[in-house]
Amino acid sequence: MSVPAHRLMTEVSGTEALWLLEGSARGRVAYVQREVVVVRPAVHVLEYGRLIVRTPVQAAALTGRVLLTYHADEVRMPTGTGWSVSATGPCEVVTDPDEAAHYRRTLPGWAHGPHDTLLRLRPRTVAGFRLGTGQER
Repeated sequence: MSVPAHRLMTEVSGTEALWLLEGSARGRVAYVQREVVVVRPAVHVLEYGRLIVRTPVQAAALTGRVLLTYHADEVRMPTGTGWSVSATGPCEVVTDPDEAAHYRRTLPGWAHGPHDTLLRLRPRTVAGFRLGTGQER
């Protein structure tokens, strides 16, 4: 397996980053808890400019959070090509029973019970990068 001699990381616009995020289904939630960064797997859907995220985190751990970061990527090995996107913004736990039932049906979860939380993230900053070797196109 040969690895390219050089790899490129090219920043994409916020619009393209959201488009990449919309085309994926899995990512990770990152937040700070007791001065330690916690990262958990998650699934998501982008609707009306908001990310709805289902993650195995206790809702109490996220209560009162001002900002949350969601990260998704698709990196193909062994070339290392693909993309990476992070979205940060305020979030809230989805509490409406009808809305929660809808997203529990459409987004697969890892765990049921207290470690199964639905979040609504309103991205304020979105950063994305394409990963390449310079030989694409």
